[in-house]
Amino acid sequence: MQSMQEAALASPGAAGESPADFIVVDGLTKSFGSVVAVDAVSFSIRREEIFGLLGPNGAGKSTLIRMLATVLPADAGDATIGGFSVRHQADRVREQIGVCPQEIALYEDLSGLDNLLFFGAMVGLERHRRRERADEILAATGLTEHAHQRVSAFSGGMKRRLNVGVALMGRPALLFLDEPTVGIDPQSRNSIFEMVERLNGEGMCVVYTTHYMEEADRLCDRVAIIDNGRIAALDTPATLKARFGPPEKVTLEEVFLNLTGKRLRD
Repeated sequence: MQSMQEAALASPGAAGESPADFIVVDGLTKSFGSVVAVDAVSFSIRREEIFGLLGPNGAGKSTLIRMLATVLPADAGDATIGGFSVRHQADRVREQIGVCPQEIALYEDLSGLDNLLFFGAMVGLERHRRRERADEILAATGLTEHAHQRVSAFSGGMKRRLNVGVALMGRPALLFLDEPTVGIDPQSRNSIFEMVERLNGEGMCVVYTTHYMEEADRLCDRVAIIDNGRIAALDTPATLKARFGPPEKVTLEEVFLNLTGKRLRD
């Protein structure tokens, strides 16, 4: 029998799935006035991957994720997720994705449990399934003992873990994690790492953005480094490091700085 934690992390369609590309991005473009935020970007991501998106502030990462999550319309190009177009079949795309934003997206006056129940209703879970699913998520995020505590009293790490948990309520096939470990303690950070690895092991595709290069090196099967709205490099961390020296001596941060420069991007 599956443990509660294993049940919480399982995603639909994991068994027997082809390892074919799950996300296909084709010429996706977005401008804000005269500024081209994402410039005809194309790449693909396999279902079984943890895929990292790295880039300086203002490089286009968040704009790209917002288009893939159907929050922001593209000006040109398209992308498919699970075979469905983000431009023309947005409802079908939303059925497959969970989004954990960088900003904490929780109701501070509600308890952890009530936040999960509320967001479970938002993704269409039937009433009898919401509590069951919420209990699974609380166990998986280590928050069962704090289920009835107001989120306003949570530590930063607890809020971050619950933020991820909210994105998992609908059992997504694809999880977007945007800077999920900003400003938290090492224990919560490690807990999120382990959760991401378990999710991926159960068949979930994960798109992970971070400014912490060691996170990307540890977690990601491949990374794309984005700068000025374009992909500067895309490969495995080891292969990218080998471009600049022995992979065991070169860090991913060195690769990042070589490709994007040292100019401040405040």
